[in-house]
Amino acid sequence: MKGKGFKNLLIDFGGVLIDLDRQRCIDNFKKLGCAQIDEQLNVYHQEGFFKLHEMGVISSAEFRDKIRETIGCPVNDKQIDEAWNSFLVGIPTYKLELLLRLRKEYAVYLLSNTNEIHWEWSVRNTFPFRSFGVEDYFDKVYLSFKMKRLKPNPDIFKAVLDDAGIAAEETFFIDDSEENCEAAQALGISTYTPKAREDWSHLFDSERAKNGGR
Repeated sequence: MKGKGFKNLLIDFGGVLIDLDRQRCIDNFKKLGCAQIDEQLNVYHQEGFFKLHEMGVISSAEFRDKIRETIGCPVNDKQIDEAWNSFLVGIPTYKLELLLRLRKEYAVYLLSNTNEIHWEWSVRNTFPFRSFGVEDYFDKVYLSFKMKRLKPNPDIFKAVLDDAGIAAEETFFIDDSEENCEAAQALGISTYTPKAREDWSHLFDSERAKNGGR
């Protein structure tokens, strides 16, 4: 990978780093009374007020109120957050180790369509490893709800390139959505689309060999 001239890695979160369980999330929301929740939840792109939450258009408090309106009966914030966060499974340890190793060779950035509730849960529960936290894995984190933009909008990629001061042709993007990858490719960014729960560390086998297989 290094020999191809890439200096920067842009990595997606859901489905690339963290494993997802959409059906578990749908089942848990249905237990709360959200019968049609599956129409708004997608592995790659959310719809309705879920999408607005990912864009940062509505706050977490407003999102929870939307859930309560949809259900039509009282549920508390904790119940909503637990159902919503059940979408997230966890980050395999080997991927955290890979990120730490890659930071020695590249500038590593996270670019995710996500929301405040999911991100705060992930920072607390999925990134802590040994003595490391989320700030140790990336040069910078770019999140849709803070940027007020969503992939595959080209503006979100342009904003990352400009803010990080990196060149598209020197950047490699890993995202599980083909649509997102196509949008990045149109800007000159090289991409790879892994399958669900794929171990994509094979992309960096030369770096692993150079480091003695570690």
